[in-house]
Amino acid sequence: MKYLYVYVLLYLGFFNAPIMAADNLLVVSLDGLRWQEVFRGYQDDVLNLEDFEGKREAIEQEFAGNSAQEKRHKLLPFLWQVVAKQGILLGDRDNHSSMQLTNNLWFSYPGYNELLTGKADPKIDSNHASDNANVTFLEWLNSQSGYQNQVAAFASWDVFPAIINRKRSKIPINAGFESAAWPNLSEKAKWLNALQKEIPSPWHNVRLDAFTAGFAQEYILQYQPKVIYLALGETDDFAHQGNYPEYLRGAKRADQFIANIWELLQSLEQYQGKTNLVITVDHGRGNSAKTWQHHASAKAVKGYLNGLNHFENGIPGADQVWLAAMGPDVKTRLDTKQQQNLSLNQVAATAIQLLNLDYQKFSADIGQPLPIVKQR
Repeated sequence: MKYLYVYVLLYLGFFNAPIMAADNLLVVSLDGLRWQEVFRGYQDDVLNLEDFEGKREAIEQEFAGNSAQEKRHKLLPFLWQVVAKQGILLGDRDNHSSMQLTNNLWFSYPGYNELLTGKADPKIDSNHASDNANVTFLEWLNSQSGYQNQVAAFASWDVFPAIINRKRSKIPINAGFESAAWPNLSEKAKWLNALQKEIPSPWHNVRLDAFTAGFAQEYILQYQPKVIYLALGETDDFAHQGNYPEYLRGAKRADQFIANIWELLQSLEQYQGKTNLVITVDHGRGNSAKTWQHHASAKAVKGYLNGLNHFENGIPGADQVWLAAMGPDVKTRLDTKQQQNLSLNQVAATAIQLLNLDYQKFSADIGQPLPIVKQR
């Protein structure tokens, strides 16, 4: 009830705000969260697996509903009670909307490169933390008038300093198990630094998303950057463990973290009514109970992901992605034709266009903007 009250306030506050071109942008990626759960809620075929015997009742108590609509509202309340009502969701293949990758590997580094640069790079064929030779739209924005030193990134996966190329881009990036290290830390940021060292992560290279979101909030309060990138990772790593209940709970926590940050932004004069939000993913996952926890193309299983080579044709469905957006410059409706054959490589140009900048000055050789930006 408490969260519903907050969402109603945000909903009313947004529509009472004057319509204007926004010069702030929040981009969020949720690593490997399938479109199936986003648009349908939890999936019975996965939950019925023998691995989850004895756990189904608890999941049903948390996330059950009489329809896909009810189930998805319970799983992702902010996405469906706020973003879907104020903005747009793409990639619901049950409703004639499709979005996919253009890279032919279907795993994280190639996916994030495509998302952030606007095109696939066949030279990026592993998840190794090698500095990205390609310029992301974040780096480009950080060099533009009005956006210099106004871009910041926060990520749960420790490869992001390489993906965004921290050395070259000069963007403040807090990722992996890094402590907050910017000047004049708040008491809460210091507390998060200490707590992060005391609470073990289940994974060696991905921290819990609460720390990533917490550091982002503290940085926003102190510096109020115009462009914020938040890369959350729990969904992918719980999925790789084959832990469907925690994959679902990780998705719901991520939804709440986004809600918290959006609420914070709307409480600050710089952002209120002047911020666009984009939420998407780096790749999909397998589209069946046998493959839901994996993602890889046929090419990838013959190379970097050869541990999955028993799936000789790759993991069907892992190239299927989705996107949500809202804000003063985001359309609330597209016709069916406009929702077909969309790609992740269109997000970079869309992000730039949402800031009322010319994406072709970033690069003419990238995916065209998604048709979601209002005419000004």
